Amino acid sequence: MQKITEKVLEPKFNDSFNSKKSPKIAFFIRNLDGGGAQKVIINLIKGLVKQGIVPDLVLTKIEGPFLNLIPKGVRIINLNSKQILPATIPLSRYLKQEQPDVLVANINNSNVAAVMARMLSSVSTRLLLVEHSTFSFDRTIFPLKSKFLLPVLMRWLYPLADTVVAVSNGVARDLETELCFKQGLVKTIYNPIVDDEILAKAKEPLEHPWFQPGEPPVFLTAGRLELQKNISDLIKAFARLRTQRSARLLILGKGSLQNQLKSLAEELGVESDVSIAGFVANPYAYMSRSAAFVLSSIYEGLPTVLVEAMASGCPVVSTNCPHGPAEILQDNKYGLLVPVNNPIALAEAMQIMMDNPTNQQLLAQRAKDFTVDRVVEQYLKTMQYCEGFAYKRENQ
Repeated sequence: MQKITEKVLEPKFNDSFNSKKSPKIAFFIRNLDGGGAQKVIINLIKGLVKQGIVPDLVLTKIEGPFLNLIPKGVRIINLNSKQILPATIPLSRYLKQEQPDVLVANINNSNVAAVMARMLSSVSTRLLLVEHSTFSFDRTIFPLKSKFLLPVLMRWLYPLADTVVAVSNGVARDLETELCFKQGLVKTIYNPIVDDEILAKAKEPLEHPWFQPGEPPVFLTAGRLELQKNISDLIKAFARLRTQRSARLLILGKGSLQNQLKSLAEELGVESDVSIAGFVANPYAYMSRSAAFVLSSIYEGLPTVLVEAMASGCPVVSTNCPHGPAEILQDNKYGLLVPVNNPIALAEAMQIMMDNPTNQQLLAQRAKDFTVDRVVEQYLKTMQYCEGFAYKRENQ
């Protein structure tokens, strides 16, 4: 059996924190590699700490650029496992030793491991599973060894959890259809995205030469450089727009397609106006200064970056992919939606947004629906800890 190791950061509790009253909550995910699900967990943890609830963070391996974003006082549990499913046994040991009130697992393979771990540990811990992406698309890219086994395990194990949460209505209905669940079984809670930190970081200075006075407008995108994000279509759309207007395209993120995307920009003759900048710690400073944020994905769950861009005052253009963009933008009210796999339509929408950007006050109004405080309260109610939440409020 693998030994559980712990890394404990310096405690710094809210003055109103009461360990006897506060629920003991743990989050479980593979690592903090910089993805959207990891960002959601970080925001939930920050929101809970703000309310005086300091959770555990259980990782199969302690790694990833978001490690330095974990609030002080949060205990990191390292299961020392290279893969998710083999982490089931050390996770069950953690549950048996610590007996948290609630375990919040994230992403399908981690969710399966969490259900099995609770079964093995025989504890009464409430189990909340969170799905971040569209399962009908995700399953097509599962590794061969998981392509058939994982859906079967999900169909069998998910109903054993206390609550299954999806990050959008589209993801919820898709999961119910794919796993043959009764409609309404999966609860929707939007991601906790907007807080004072985003708004402050959006105003921080930016030394990038493309954002200096007199430079052409910049279109921005951010995400993993993988097939799902379909950034090749964005580069094609930009190349089409570039024949008519002076502009630039900045791509934030890393992934296996980086060299392929650079080659595409060279083939289309726009390599001098396309930059792949990799991972940046503060994307919001770029968002607040860009002509528009563009999402070209084939599918999503609830794309966090769209809301982050809106909160930063950046107009948004997105493919109308399943699922999330149409829910966020409310069918073109807060941004422009275009068909998936249509670079021509994407280029036209980018030009329209450049000439007639969405009002920033309208963007800020919609972004408020995704504040961390609001979503944390919804999670606490789902965990059946609304009384504990009220206790914190009353004793401030």
